[in-house]
Amino acid sequence: MQTAPMPPKRRLPLYWLGVVPFFLFVTLFLILPTMRIVVGAFQTPDGTFTFNNILGLFKPSILAAYWISIKISLASAVLGCAIGFAMAAAVVLGGLPRFIRGPLLTFSGVASNFAGVPLAFAFLATLGPVGLITVFLRSELGIDLRVLGFNLLSFWGLTLTYLFFQIPLMVLIITPALDGLKREWREAASILGATGFQYWRMVAFPILFPSLLGTLALLFANAFGAVATAIALTGSSLNIVPILLFAQIRGDVLGDPHLGYALAFGMIVVTGVANALYIWLRTRSERWLK
Repeated sequence: MQTAPMPPKRRLPLYWLGVVPFFLFVTLFLILPTMRIVVGAFQTPDGTFTFNNILGLFKPSILAAYWISIKISLASAVLGCAIGFAMAAAVVLGGLPRFIRGPLLTFSGVASNFAGVPLAFAFLATLGPVGLITVFLRSELGIDLRVLGFNLLSFWGLTLTYLFFQIPLMVLIITPALDGLKREWREAASILGATGFQYWRMVAFPILFPSLLGTLALLFANAFGAVATAIALTGSSLNIVPILLFAQIRGDVLGDPHLGYALAFGMIVVTGVANALYIWLRTRSERWLK
């Protein structure tokens, strides 16, 4: 009697090995630390469950820190969107020489990831109290930025610093959306008698609006989660969430690491909502640009 053949063994395709480092990296440096923060936000120092850490977020000083962080993030996101959109539109649709596009996108790719201590040092060396431009304006032109009210270690100083990576990120994200505007739409609007302003108001802007809102949400989350730059630049002179979080985790005299976990958990919630909004709006905009 002939026996039935053995079923072939299922093997995991070898090409999955290529993404093993990615999943390992995400698990070790994103998922596990995030879960540790979430669990720690609902624990006491002895490991019991509590809501007191979350309730501690409603203290006036912590609410004020969140509010300042939200305002800085929103200001840098709005300005970054406006300036970055103007730069991208000038390159893609403004008739500038094509050789400008390559260096601009290359610089944007580098600058959008330039943050932390190097960025803080660069701005202190340029616009700090004894920075290059500050000293030049005071000694050569008689313009004292301090007298005019500008202080790098302030709300607008930190916002200006954030713009160094917010504007390039906006350029990188909105450039493909501008490339997706079809020439036929502009020609059809012109044939129907529409002016350039009417084309942008009634055709281009409604199509780009989801992309603009989504990018605004992404830039907001990007600025809200920037920790190293804020700490290196302002130290303890500005009461924002990253600096307050650093003080709690570090364990100063009044430090409470589990309250720090709650602060980080609040930041995760805010940035998570902003990123979810970006993904949803990005999906809607891609329907028009296909």
